[in-house]
Amino acid sequence: MRHVPLVAAAAVTALVAAGAITYAVAGDDGGTTVPSAQSADAGFARDMAVHHQQAVEMSYIVRDRTEDEDVRRLAYDIAQTQANQRGMMLGWLDLWSLPKVTSEPPMTWMDMGGAVSGEDGALMPGMATNAEMDKLGKLSGKQAEIYYLRLMTDHHRGGVHMAEGCVRACTVGVEKRLAQGMVDAQQSEIELMADLLEERGAG
Repeated sequence: MRHVPLVAAAAVTALVAAGAITYAVAGDDGGTTVPSAQSADAGFARDMAVHHQQAVEMSYIVRDRTEDEDVRRLAYDIAQTQANQRGMMLGWLDLWSLPKVTSEPPMTWMDMGGAVSGEDGALMPGMATNAEMDKLGKLSGKQAEIYYLRLMTDHHRGGVHMAEGCVRACTVGVEKRLAQGMVDAQQSEIELMADLLEERGAG
């Protein structure tokens, strides 16, 4: 199938970026500098862990709702990559002895606290509402594929926006590199999903 190399390439790009950071999770200076709870580094790790979790859930839902191999493979790649990255971000927070939740609104680290209403579960840019997640779980076949691809395209766009914010504002080098890897991989997947939507007459 002609999409396989594209999907695999996007996943590999993200996983290479993720794998490169496992040796130095607390900082590039040997771990002597730890970001504060209010820093962009901590805020990005907290918020993107939540953002990624929904992508993982969405991807496993569609894998059970379609037999299309291109969409199933894309969904699996997204789920595995983002689950891996989520684990690392939560691991950083543990090693930094920083809380995984905060009373501040999501996106405060980007000076966007309160910019997203959080209505019906859509806590950050691109996140699907609870109603949209429920709808995805009730569709099947081509309808599920199209709905997933549209939801995930929006999700990725929001994720790219957040990752670009970390690239600009984060101070921990390994985290900035992971964020740039997210930008590159998710932009590639957005292009792939546009092709898949066009093939289904929904471009």
